[in-house]
Amino acid sequence: MEVSSKQKYARISAQKCRLVADQIRGLRIEDALNILTFSSKKAAVMVKKALESAIANAEYNEGADIDQLCVAKIWVNQGPTLKRMQARAKGRGNRISKRSSHISITLSDR
Repeated sequence: MEVSSKQKYARISAQKCRLVADQIRGLRIEDALNILTFSSKKAAVMVKKALESAIANAEYNEGADIDQLCVAKIWVNQGPTLKRMQARAKGRGNRISKRSSHISITLSDR
């Protein structure tokens, strides 16, 4: 049985979010939640939110026992980039890229 969840348009760059995603790939749910809870990275909060959504989907839709679940797949893709301008000296401007990402998680029983 596989259950998935997606969090789209998360306001963090995909590169930063992949650092956290790589840490929990293949782990049991309990271990993954512990790592995400005590991580000091901003991406950990967003990945934890997507993971909890996948857990809720498994319980509600499939009636799965969460003690048997593990993170089978997790991947982070780049989302759209918001382009903003920052005023600089002498009438110039710099472009600021506000990046977003799509977080996808698939859980399966061992």
